[in-house]
Amino acid sequence: MRNPRNDALAEADEVGASGHTPERTCILTRRTADKAELIRLVLGPDGQVHPDIRAKAPGRGAWIGVTRPELETALAKGKLKAALARAFRTQAVEIAPDLPDRIEQALARAALDRLGMEARSGTLTSGSDRIEQAARMGKVHLLLFAADAGTDGRRKLDQAWRVGGSEELGYRGGLEIPADRTILSMALGRENVVHVALTDPRAAARVLGTLKRWRAFIVGIGLLGRGDGAVGQGTPDE
Repeated sequence: MRNPRNDALAEADEVGASGHTPERTCILTRRTADKAELIRLVLGPDGQVHPDIRAKAPGRGAWIGVTRPELETALAKGKLKAALARAFRTQAVEIAPDLPDRIEQALARAALDRLGMEARSGTLTSGSDRIEQAARMGKVHLLLFAADAGTDGRRKLDQAWRVGGSEELGYRGGLEIPADRTILSMALGRENVVHVALTDPRAAARVLGTLKRWRAFIVGIGLLGRGDGAVGQGTPDE
């Protein structure tokens, strides 16, 4: 029987059976990266440019891998429109001034939705005591904090995770979610969620992918495929 939850998790896996994610080129930097690390833009029938964070929309797309400040600069100087006109092979391109806001909101929604899905699937743990126990036992694959989490609580769980082998996974501590506990709690359907741990490696990878793109767009943390800011013609998808 078809299981919608499993279908949703399968669709969220960025890496295919071959273990390789297709690459795309940023139209603003000419740098190439896995498409899971970039942001897809699509051209609507009315000539308006829309973010396609999940890369599911039909039609031709163009990809960017820049921070929000860099995008805002490219938009203000007309460089984004010029790059999109080349990528879409048309001058009929209209870019709304709030495109950076829409991209940030979509990235946030994708990451928070992913956390909610993992919570419903049982691969996410919340609550300081439960996380500390799981971390010390080596069961935590990704540790996350709300933006307004206290220093003492972070330090306590970071220490527990180090005991459980976080450095072997490549982490010296947990990562911050660019949202406070109120937003995080609403996304998970739970009360007062401040700390979150992923206890399944595939779930951790799914969450990390969405979180990295969100954080990268806001402040450039973890952004891959970065260039020197030169504007060029990237490779759109078909």
